[in-house]
Amino acid sequence: MPNQEEYSEQLYTEDELLLKVKRTIKDSGMPEVSIAPGYGRLLTMLVAMSGSTRILEIGALGGYSGICLCRGLSSGGRLTSLELKTDYAELAGRHLEEAEFGGAVEYRLGPALDSLKLLEAEGRTFDFFFIDADKENYPNYLEYAIRLAVPGAIIAGDNIFLRGRTLNAGKNGPAVQAMRRFNEMIAGDGRLTSTLLPAYDGLALAVVK
Repeated sequence: MPNQEEYSEQLYTEDELLLKVKRTIKDSGMPEVSIAPGYGRLLTMLVAMSGSTRILEIGALGGYSGICLCRGLSSGGRLTSLELKTDYAELAGRHLEEAEFGGAVEYRLGPALDSLKLLEAEGRTFDFFFIDADKENYPNYLEYAIRLAVPGAIIAGDNIFLRGRTLNAGKNGPAVQAMRRFNEMIAGDGRLTSTLLPAYDGLALAVVK
């Protein structure tokens, strides 16, 4: 008997472009950690429903989430994507070009915290944030997102359960502790209205007041 996620995915046909992105990520030896298809569809819906036009993505990987985010953008919208590794950003860029979103994307290379500091110095603001990078810095990324957000901005954070490690009291590595802190911040920060979605590997969602 399928579980809830398997049942849900059986109702959808994943499009060939996103399947190709996943295959290329695998063939390139990159981590196969793109956002789950169901949450990819949710990102597209949230961007479209909110009318977001300035998206900040922390962690590009191979471009799967970037495509999902851009699919919700209205004409003239922009995605700024932060990526540590040049080869990851180049692959993501090729996939976004293939999806005909190349002109809507700006990649910034290097440690995300350095890029975030620079964006803040530039006075940049955003109305949608997707956090899916190194887990130990999730609390720092959240704080920056709140500072760079316009009122009403949406913040989404993927992999909040770390494949069960967040829930396991016997696991207390740096990434696990940081994710627990991130989840506590999302749930308890008075600047946010939020919820945690428990499907797949978990997704945190918040709206900046």
